[in-house]
Amino acid sequence: MCGIVGLFLKDEVLENALGEMLTDMLVTMTDRGPDSAGIAVYRGGDGGVKITIQAPDPDTSFPLLSDALHVDIVQKDTHAIVTCTAEQTEAVCAHIRATEGVRILSTGEAIEIYKEVGLPQSVAERFNIPALSGSHGIGHTRMATESAVTTLGAHPFSTGTDQCLVHNGSLSNHNALRKTLRKQGVHVETENDSEVAAAYLTWKMREGANLGEALEAGIADLDGFYTFVVGTKNGFGVLRDPIACKPAVLAETEQYVAFGSEYRALVNLPGIEQARVWEPEPATVYFWEH
Repeated sequence: MCGIVGLFLKDEVLENALGEMLTDMLVTMTDRGPDSAGIAVYRGGDGGVKITIQAPDPDTSFPLLSDALHVDIVQKDTHAIVTCTAEQTEAVCAHIRATEGVRILSTGEAIEIYKEVGLPQSVAERFNIPALSGSHGIGHTRMATESAVTTLGAHPFSTGTDQCLVHNGSLSNHNALRKTLRKQGVHVETENDSEVAAAYLTWKMREGANLGEALEAGIADLDGFYTFVVGTKNGFGVLRDPIACKPAVLAETEQYVAFGSEYRALVNLPGIEQARVWEPEPATVYFWEH
């Protein structure tokens, strides 16, 4: 079933409250997916690259990485943010991938991903998500259907620099797409069909498309039923499949654009009473960019 939320801020005044608002929206969607939860937040750094990593034994793994890499590592429960220069990124990522038990969840100048098994409220508390600031973000609470309940199987999925996706639905051609994407050099780590969707968009954007164009191409190439909410460093997009059987609501004011699987996820947002509220049309790309 799954629950999706997203918030794209137009007004910088709200940026300090991004994590708090996203958390409230996601917790409201708990009964749509109690297995695992996660949030991706976009917030500008100091010009360096941020690598979000996760480990089952972080108190052992992260200090060893810090000593070996000589880069800044800030631990947040089972996750950590590694900060390095753009020139260091390839070597740092290679070392992380070679470290047993440590996984890369996202890489980019702005993106940070926090996800774990458990209810949204407990996940938010573990990573102190309400305290996070940022310009936009997306969240997901999962009811597992096609793959195991694990941290890596939780959403959001990030398969490209500053890119991520959350998904409600199921793809029918994900196995064939997975093979195609691997041939194109796009890494797909889990068996989750949602990661294949994220990787597909990464591939299209590597070929020169922007987020809106990549979503448009997906209407023809992705079979199944789905609602996607996706993010890039500066952008935020929504797409439903041509049948659009999964629920979705968008709201827009002068201060923000908000998405929820159900309207009740949006009711505590400031100024929601004056918002334009509508159901996204099937096979129609909605895309905003800073």
